[in-house]
Amino acid sequence: MTTPTRRRKKAAPKTFKAAYDILKTNAAELQQQDEPDIDNLMTTVEESIAAYRVCETRINAVQQALDAAFAEEDKTEKSDS
Repeated sequence: MTTPTRRRKKAAPKTFKAAYDILKTNAAELQQQDEPDIDNLMTTVEESIAAYRVCETRINAVQQALDAAFAEEDKTEKSDS
């Protein structure tokens, strides 16, 4: 009888790239499974949620910075007219 291998929960990623890589890896692992790995499912889901939040936070920050930059550009263009 084999015992299931338990994955250790990884620390939350610090960068967008690290978080995105976790999401890609976990998605690929889940898609390639013939049978669900129930023993590690919660760890995979928790890792993925943490990675998603890092990506979402970073994307929102970039969006806000872009919105602010374009708003400033619009003000500059209007004042030059």
